Amino acid sequence: MTKRGLIYAGAALSAASVFLFEMHDVSSQPFQSSLRARDPGVRGGDPGAGGPIAGLTPKEQAFFDRGREDFNEEERVRDGLGPRMNLDSCGGCHSQPAIGGTSPAVNPQVAFASKAGGTDFVPPFVFIDGPIREARFVRNPDGTPDGGVHALFTITGWFGAGGCTLAQPDFAAQMAKRNVIFRTPTPVFGAGLIEQIPDSAILANQASSADVKRNLGIRGRPNFTVAGRTASGQVNRNGNDGTITRFGWKAQNVSLLLFSGEAYNVEMGITKQMFQNERDQTTECQFAMVPNDTQNFDAPNALAGSTAIQNFANFQRFLAPPTPSPDTPGGVASIDRGRDVFSNIGCALCHTPTLRTASNSTVVALRDRPVNLYSDLLVHDMGTGLADGVTQGSAGPREFRSAPLWGLGQRIFFLHDGRTSDLVEAIQQHRSDGSEANGVIRRYNDLRENQKQDLLNFLRSL
Repeated sequence: MTKRGLIYAGAALSAASVFLFEMHDVSSQPFQSSLRARDPGVRGGDPGAGGPIAGLTPKEQAFFDRGREDFNEEERVRDGLGPRMNLDSCGGCHSQPAIGGTSPAVNPQVAFASKAGGTDFVPPFVFIDGPIREARFVRNPDGTPDGGVHALFTITGWFGAGGCTLAQPDFAAQMAKRNVIFRTPTPVFGAGLIEQIPDSAILANQASSADVKRNLGIRGRPNFTVAGRTASGQVNRNGNDGTITRFGWKAQNVSLLLFSGEAYNVEMGITKQMFQNERDQTTECQFAMVPNDTQNFDAPNALAGSTAIQNFANFQRFLAPPTPSPDTPGGVASIDRGRDVFSNIGCALCHTPTLRTASNSTVVALRDRPVNLYSDLLVHDMGTGLADGVTQGSAGPREFRSAPLWGLGQRIFFLHDGRTSDLVEAIQQHRSDGSEANGVIRRYNDLRENQKQDLLNFLRSL
């Protein structure tokens, strides 16, 4: 992997991505005990993702199709794009291994810098073979907390943006101050199922296996959304309704509509009735009416009149979860053994294999369904090694949501900033001063190499 003088290196595709390794019982293959376990790499074949969840009604299917079309659409200046943005479509960021996924192998942000006549430079942490990145500054110039997204690009030079001249942030200077942190796109497969998991199920799972979690140093807590006491008895620090937020790297968003609206505003600079005001209000750089995305009250039907963020939310809500492989990599027996190792060493205490949706969901296809997400949807203290210095809701500078692992087999980049493409390295990054994962990682490190390989094969089968 090429080293660059950055806060985090852009992760290139690992040579291990073409290595499939079937482990057998060590007694029958004693020579394998000396071989080090390796990441089998990105699983090939059918993506097993990107389509609708089973059981949709014809009208729900129509809303899914409309949402997918909008999710893929590239916005233009006349649509309200910018004046500052990170990319021009949802699908551009969420494309691996299929629409709704995460960062692809070739980063579209490199070509985007000069798209449509644009004159921006490519930021020093964006690479053609690295992950799509969003940049946040940890502190303001006066030392107070920032944490907000600082868009990479502007519409300067774009067709239809004559008269607009904006400077990009001085990322190099901020990086020299160690004031820049990165985020990569989170996959949204099965997001509607996640949205329908009731708070009670999340809290019950949090309370389960309490002694085992305590002995391993695992705590974890929900990211709530209000200040004061609620029916749950928990203290919250933002928002109003007191329910558990669950979307995003720090579980900072409560619903797919809010998640979509915020991303449309922050990542593409497009305003809507949920976020009315431009993030950059430079007069010479406004080329569309505000808000840009609004309800069409004159539309002949609900589908034609829905807003873009409603379409985005519906697409994600009806998007099926990824389909795991029963035998790749390593074969059925290895994957089965790896699943047992995953549970036995404690990975499943945070990456909960299955939760369940509510029995009263208005969408029948989402009602009382198992959700094999491999996450407890809680935020955990990941210690100094993964800390990013940013607080979102009640999730602090070292806390992150247990990332859902379904679909992991076909992801290229790992961790919130995409710092590695090596699954072994991603596992080891969970161990650092103060991390709740330290006990589990010690157990992982104590495994025999063939057991580690089984675990890695299981993870890449997801």
